[in-house]
Amino acid sequence: MLKAARVDYVLHKLQELYPETPIPLDHSDPFTLLVAVLLSAQCTDERVNQVTPALFALADNPRDMAQQDVDAIQQIIRPCGLSPQKSKAIKRLSEILVEQYDGEVPQDMEALEQLPGVGHKTASVVMSQAFGVPAFPVDTHIHRLAQRWGLSSGKSVVQTERDLKRLFPEDAWNRLHLQIIYYGREYCTARGCDGRVCEICRTCYPERKHPKKTRKA
Repeated sequence: MLKAARVDYVLHKLQELYPETPIPLDHSDPFTLLVAVLLSAQCTDERVNQVTPALFALADNPRDMAQQDVDAIQQIIRPCGLSPQKSKAIKRLSEILVEQYDGEVPQDMEALEQLPGVGHKTASVVMSQAFGVPAFPVDTHIHRLAQRWGLSSGKSVVQTERDLKRLFPEDAWNRLHLQIIYYGREYCTARGCDGRVCEICRTCYPERKHPKKTRKA
C-alpha cells in the first residue's frame, strides 16, 4: 500500500472507529485544561482525573491558584509524579497569567510555550482543544503509531509532527490526534502490537514479516 493510500485508509478507519473525540482530561475551561495537561506529563490521564477535582476545589482559576502555597498544591498533585516541579510551575504560571494576561490563558502558541512547565505539546493541546486552532500534538502513542504505519521516520516528535501535518488535511488535525491516541491505547499498544497485530498495521503492511522497531521520542 502506497503512503497516500495508507493516509486515506487511516483517516477513514479512525473516523469510523471514533466519530466522537472527547478530550480524555476532565476540565471546564482553558485554564483547567492547561493545568490538567501539565499534570499529565509522565502520568496517566486516569490518574490526573482522580487528582484534579481536589485541586480545582482548592482553586480553579489563575487568580485563586496564584494565592495558594506551593506545598498545598504539591500535597494534592503528589500522585501524579514530579510534584515538586509541577506544583511550582502551576503556581508560577498562574501568577504570570494574572500579571501579564489579566487572568486569561493566552490564545497564542508562543506565549503558552513561555509559561513554566508548558512545552510545545502542552501548548498544542490547549490551542487545539481549548481554542479550536489546528494543531497536532504528538505524544508517545502518536509517535509510535506513525512509525508502525509508515507515516514518519520517527527521528523525533518534532519530525513526527511535521510529517503528520504534511500528510493529513489541516481540518482533521484536532480530531485525528485524539483518534490516534484512542487507537493506540485500545488496539496498537506498545506491547500488544509489534506492527503486525492490529487491523491498521495488518492492512497497511500485510506482507510485514518482522516486528517494526520504533524509535523512541
